[in-house]
Amino acid sequence: MSGLRYTHAIVCRIPSSYKTKAEGLTETVDLDKARRQHEQYVTTLREIGLDVIELPPDEAHPDGVFVEDTAVVCNGTALITRPGLESRKKEVEYMRTILKTELELPVVEIKDEKATIDGGDVLFTGREFFVGISSRTNHGGASALAAAFPEFPCTPIKVEGNLHLKSFMSMAGPDLICVGSSEAARALLKRVEREATCRYQILTVPDDQAANCVFVNGHILHVSGEQFPESAKVFEDRLKHYNLKPLCISEMAKAQGNLSCCSILVRKTRHLKNIM
Repeated sequence: MSGLRYTHAIVCRIPSSYKTKAEGLTETVDLDKARRQHEQYVTTLREIGLDVIELPPDEAHPDGVFVEDTAVVCNGTALITRPGLESRKKEVEYMRTILKTELELPVVEIKDEKATIDGGDVLFTGREFFVGISSRTNHGGASALAAAFPEFPCTPIKVEGNLHLKSFMSMAGPDLICVGSSEAARALLKRVEREATCRYQILTVPDDQAANCVFVNGHILHVSGEQFPESAKVFEDRLKHYNLKPLCISEMAKAQGNLSCCSILVRKTRHLKNIM
């Protein structure tokens, strides 16, 4: 499953404006704690062998830490997204520069001005794409992704409410989908299984937010028992053959942030020998 192997990660530090202006805040944020948690996230990416490009905080963009929404990178090509929130549309400008100049990737732009797509709605299994049709991503965005990566099937999946598709499920290993236990998560899984072009194994965890994990080169970054003890135990019991990396991201979660939100993973072939 070379499509799930990576060499680089792009992250962005947390601005002070995140504390009060991040979209969807539900609780008071401890900014110092948020930064410590993010630093541990970045440290973990480096520990597992990724070259990490760390962008400075941007006070004009309080949600900038959630870089996943600004681009989708696959097979050495980057699709620059069109975020669904008007306040986030300029975040892609810096990301475009990093992808083109520092990582030297070919970049695809979305020409349809009415199309919207957040990276958090894009689930890549290594074999195909599922794109959440949500409050942030529309069919035009899904069509743009399909056109950017014609070598993979791309299936739109309707997501109810205000969350991304990957707020309910993610890849926890080759052909292994991790999904939450809520009614909404189960309904989404049924849609995915009905439309999938191949079969996947399923790992169900009690908490939807814990279903968002990051599978990187045989390592799994997952939410720690400090946040979701029952879900963490599922990872420890069922996936102990992987290198598990539990992380607490409670302060990012206060703005509906998940583990995958905080990085864009990139695979550059000529660097692979350094991590395999």
